[in-house]
Amino acid sequence: MQRRDFLKTTLLGAAAAIGGQNSLVRAESETAALAKNLPRWRGFNLTEKFNVAENGPFLETDFQWMSEWGFDFVRLPMDYRCWTDRRDPYRLKEKTLGEIDRAVEWGKKYGVHVDLNMHRAPGYTVASPREKLDLWKDEEAQKQFDFQWAAFAKRYRGISSKEVSFDLVNEPANVKAGDYAKVIRRVVAAIRREDPERLIIADGLQYGRDPMFELADLGIAQSTRGYDPMKVSHYGATWVGGEKWPEPTWPLQEGLRPFDRQELYERHIKPWKALAEKGVGVHVGECGAFNLTPHGVVLAWMGDQLELWKEAGWGFALWGFRGGFGILDSERKDAAYEDFRGHKLDRKYLELLRKT
Repeated sequence: MQRRDFLKTTLLGAAAAIGGQNSLVRAESETAALAKNLPRWRGFNLTEKFNVAENGPFLETDFQWMSEWGFDFVRLPMDYRCWTDRRDPYRLKEKTLGEIDRAVEWGKKYGVHVDLNMHRAPGYTVASPREKLDLWKDEEAQKQFDFQWAAFAKRYRGISSKEVSFDLVNEPANVKAGDYAKVIRRVVAAIRREDPERLIIADGLQYGRDPMFELADLGIAQSTRGYDPMKVSHYGATWVGGEKWPEPTWPLQEGLRPFDRQELYERHIKPWKALAEKGVGVHVGECGAFNLTPHGVVLAWMGDQLELWKEAGWGFALWGFRGGFGILDSERKDAAYEDFRGHKLDRKYLELLRKT
């Protein structure tokens, strides 16, 4: 090769390398921009892998119907035991992971962002039974947690953060902010070693209620909740003692002071807006009310929340698409249903969600 040809080849290679680096910078900047200012994604939680005892496949029709109605987001709250060998925590089941892959593909097909969440993670869950290890204290639990998310990061590397995000662990509670932050920083590092371009979301403390200012510098978004006051959202729910509560109204009278729209803003919007002002994107990862709350109360209360979230620029995901918190087959006794492709559709609730 003549010197002129050698220099030409070398310069072309260097330009390609620089171009590759620049594209990586652009991709990282795009993900960083998303984390600072999340799109106002709106949709639902799909609970097929919420518990290992059920562990069913996701349904393409859910994605199709959501898209037809104008929604663009699904959160998949999942139990890590669904795809993890019970004898070896570092061995994953390809068949179950393939079912999650299909959900990701359906999201891309129908224009629905897919947010993967560990509702039960190694060492922590809000459900029963409790984990044997403690994610906040045990090194082995943290190693397993890092391994799980690193495996997903490697699996979905190359898919845009506009299409897939990771919501690390559902509703941390009864843990100090410093201990929670330490675990989150560690697992974020594990993810970024495999995929520095992935959009990552962390739930707030106290079951998602409290913003984590301790993570504001990490370049990740955060997720809050839309369940307060619980005496409205979980009336009649036996797993929280709701069967003992009086039938709620909205606004809810609490002693001499009503819990109303203004109180929602002061308690559950204002603190999170302060976090958003520090450059952290905010999304409402779960919200909604159980089917024993009077339907009119649900619509009035959710209407106030939806308007507040819209004013703040936040998206939301209703807990459940079908079932007791959802818009399909919720079995509310006081709702007027219409037939929809073999299901009972709560049209008033659907239109309220679509309105915003």
